[in-house]
Amino acid sequence: MKRIVSQIAAGSKEFKENRKHHLALQKDLQKMSESISAGGGPELVKKHHDRGKLSARERINLLIDPGSQFLELSHFAGHDVYDFSCPSAGIVCGVAKIHNRLCMIVANDATVKGGTYVPMTAKKHLRAQEVAMENKLPCIYLVDSGGAFLPMQSEVFPDKDHFGRIFYNQARMSAAGIPQIAVVMGSCTAGGAYVPAMADETVIVKNTGTIFLGGPALVKAATGEEVSTEELGGARVHTSESGVADHLAENDEDALEITRDIVKNLNSPTCGNVASLKPEAPYYDPEELYGIIPQNTTKNPLEIREIIARIVDRSEMHEFKKNFGPTIVCGFASIAGIQVGIIGNNGILFSESAQKAAHFIELSSQRKIPLLFLHNISGFMVGKKYEANGIARHGAKMVMAVSCSEVPKISLVVGGSFGAGNYGMCGRAYSPQFMYMCPHSKISVMGGQQAAEVLTTVKQQQLIRKGSKEMSNKEITAFQKPILDKYETESSSLYSSARLWDDGILYLNEIREKLALSFAVTLNKPIPESHFGVFRM
Repeated sequence: MKRIVSQIAAGSKEFKENRKHHLALQKDLQKMSESISAGGGPELVKKHHDRGKLSARERINLLIDPGSQFLELSHFAGHDVYDFSCPSAGIVCGVAKIHNRLCMIVANDATVKGGTYVPMTAKKHLRAQEVAMENKLPCIYLVDSGGAFLPMQSEVFPDKDHFGRIFYNQARMSAAGIPQIAVVMGSCTAGGAYVPAMADETVIVKNTGTIFLGGPALVKAATGEEVSTEELGGARVHTSESGVADHLAENDEDALEITRDIVKNLNSPTCGNVASLKPEAPYYDPEELYGIIPQNTTKNPLEIREIIARIVDRSEMHEFKKNFGPTIVCGFASIAGIQVGIIGNNGILFSESAQKAAHFIELSSQRKIPLLFLHNISGFMVGKKYEANGIARHGAKMVMAVSCSEVPKISLVVGGSFGAGNYGMCGRAYSPQFMYMCPHSKISVMGGQQAAEVLTTVKQQQLIRKGSKEMSNKEITAFQKPILDKYETESSSLYSSARLWDDGILYLNEIREKLALSFAVTLNKPIPESHFGVFRM
């Protein structure tokens, strides 16, 4: 295949200024990330340790294979969403290898609200189960939770995608042959007791692990019976009398070793679907991404081939229809030995661009090649000429192809992702197996400036209809400021990731590594045939 030829001058003033800007963004996020990884803070972690318990992240580190990468999902979930601190939404989720088997790990962080479930906790837990179901990953639940957060029960308990859906998913996955393993390492109360009760195999830790539908206080209120926590639902009760748990562990370390043994004996295939091409590093240094990407991707052009050249093996890509619909780039390449089809924006989407992308998605689907979407799109072209030429019809072909293709799809926003362009490029609503943002990325129904201009026009027309005087330039500036501020905040990668509109923020120097691991996860199961609906020709 041909190597992409870079046009970047790495020593230029613009390159250096871009690099400085993006490194500063990353540094701020990394500082925030360190605080989030500390959970409820040093004092609560110390109390945890004093009880003989490990923290959620310590448990994960002991559980996974030494040196295995942990693909953490939704690390920034819950950030500034509520009027109280909720680091990582009180739950740590991600994929890693245990005895060389890719597994989904869901670990409650009891240092955050006692491990109880606020709405974002439930949403994050359900997203982890969705990833496991899509990719047939065994689920391991490291349980240390007080159940639903009672002050927010109406937002956690009754609806379809609330707390109860967790147990429904467990049942469905178990029925589908996807192993469900629970490790009770702390409290497991009320509805949360069904996590271990519905697992295929359950481990419980002596003295710290407890399982009961109603705690001692509730039992006394309901029946008048006085009973201790250990007598009611401790490890001995559930491994010797009730049969809810299958393995008694002496401590957290012992429980994790038992869990590793369970995974070792699952007797099911590892990810044999991963392509066996020889992995090779890009010809161009991925670190150059810091200088290549403009500080403002919505105002300054971004040549998507420069991004691709620093992600794919040998910086080589077999480009498809290079001279047709040039505002979208399509081609085949490999990432760490995994063959992929790449669709990347190089400008606004015209009819030709949409037709080209739809054709390429069909090719990839027929050949069962996973797809990577690199977003930097303001949307589809508008105007009388383009409407008459059928931009909606051609855009619909692209949306149809994205919607119906059964190959694994991963979306990464490397610039902006706005309006219908987000949909055509397999945004969150189109169920990519993973969707990621970069620190500088923006996502919204349209850019802030466009929104401000649209709302200004609407306001001016309202004033004219009422017979009032139109706004002056000064009044327009004042009118637009709160709109621009709102869009600046709500379109940011941190705002998106905190609300689980994506699966995480990727730093520029880790894009290739995280994409490779994500594609390996998606290839853990056979790729089905794709069947498309009616293309309006």
